[in-house]
Amino acid sequence: MNLYFRLAWILLRALAAPSVAPGETIELRLRVLPNDLDLNGHVNNGRYLTLVDLGLATLFVRSGFLRLCLARRWRPMGGGSIAYFRRGLTLFQAYTLRFTLVGWDEFWNYCAFEFVREGALHAHGFVKGAVSRPGGLVPNSEIYPALGITQPSPPLPDALRAWIAADTLLGERARRPA
Repeated sequence: MNLYFRLAWILLRALAAPSVAPGETIELRLRVLPNDLDLNGHVNNGRYLTLVDLGLATLFVRSGFLRLCLARRWRPMGGGSIAYFRRGLTLFQAYTLRFTLVGWDEFWNYCAFEFVREGALHAHGFVKGAVSRPGGLVPNSEIYPALGITQPSPPLPDALRAWIAADTLLGERARRPA
């Protein structure tokens, strides 16, 4: 994360916003700034994922998750992402970042994101994250009840399940010697 001024602004706004539950979509209205651009004059592919961190930060604050992590000294961590880039966003264009917690499994939490401008989808994808503490990952069976959430994860979308399968294969390779 290197968008410190935008992050501070987003966090201040999130503190004043209503709480959010799993499945509810957060919308952040943003604008393309000069440091978001690549040499082709549109938002850099890597920057999209950095901007997704703003959605994560908002979700953490508005869901009560950040407070829980601070109280228990847990550390949220990213575990992977997949993105599809359809249209470029250019300098000073306004757009909306939509961000939704779509489901979870034993340890991983899955969020969907969309970058939308004037009704057109510019980029979308998924990110996954977990929570760590000394000794390993915190199971979601401990996290969600602490947030007052007792319902099971909703069914995961087909595209997300396919990505999880591919991500699992990549993870197996990462556990073998290089």
